[in-house]
Amino acid sequence: MIKDFDYKKALDELEAIAKKVEDTSTGLDDIDKYIMRADELIASCREYLRSARERLDGIE
Repeated sequence: MIKDFDYKKALDELEAIAKKVEDTSTGLDDIDKYIMRADELIASCREYLRSARERLDGIE
């Protein structure tokens, strides 16, 4: 699992990124930057959830 990963904070950041990308005043360079960050966050969230699932499976 990712050490010190805050899933809720990552989701909040993803929501903020979505709003920025949907804003028509956001430039293309910024959109590219936001999409790259969103990809990182999504990968981290998936890793966190996979790790949590493995821990739960180990408890059963």
